[in-house]
Amino acid sequence: MNGTTPANEDTGGRSAAAGVPASGATDEASPDVKPAESVEGRTVPPESVEEMVDTLPEDLDRTFGAPYEFPDNKRRRIPGILYILTGLAVGGWALSAGSDAVLVNGGLLAGCGALIIIGLWHVLTAYPLNHDENEALVVATRGVGFAVGHASAQLGWRGLLSRPTWRILLYSAEDPPEQRGLVLVDAVDGRIIDQFTESNPEDWSEMLDSEPGGGDRASGNGTAAIDPADSPVTD
Repeated sequence: MNGTTPANEDTGGRSAAAGVPASGATDEASPDVKPAESVEGRTVPPESVEEMVDTLPEDLDRTFGAPYEFPDNKRRRIPGILYILTGLAVGGWALSAGSDAVLVNGGLLAGCGALIIIGLWHVLTAYPLNHDENEALVVATRGVGFAVGHASAQLGWRGLLSRPTWRILLYSAEDPPEQRGLVLVDAVDGRIIDQFTESNPEDWSEMLDSEPGGGDRASGNGTAAIDPADSPVTD
């Protein structure tokens, strides 16, 4: 032969140089090579995909240990003022347009009046949250008259004016607790609205058996047991 290669033939070296598998090579990928993955339309290396994990934001994570700040009712003034201004503006325009205006009728004026009333209610019920849950716990401890161990606080509202009120559920400091109580503390002026105490009817034996080591426990809100005699609150 003349030493030339036919046009329909190719050498393994030329195939490798062109990036085409040589004759006899299989199409199967190497088991050690992981294909790239597509995330939100972008090609991401497999190492980056494995590092992606879903995490809850700190304000939704129940194990997050930072102090929690309850929203203040004073924020109600903002929508209340907006409602009042909107009702006055639309109502004033409707009255100045006259009875011949196509878009003005009794329903529009009634809606403006209702919007103003709702805005006034928002402004009147915008009580400031002057006492937080820790101050309410101290007040509740002085009210029940026994040292408090486990305790929890819940913010609620009472009455037509939606006055903020702390609901404090607390247990005595014994292990297991012998008494429990429920105290309602006004979040505006800090006075005790109502309280109820009784002997603890709950069976804590299973809970105590499941906690190895025993010893002193912290209260439910992350503070140690509070003795009424050590309370910093004064009348």
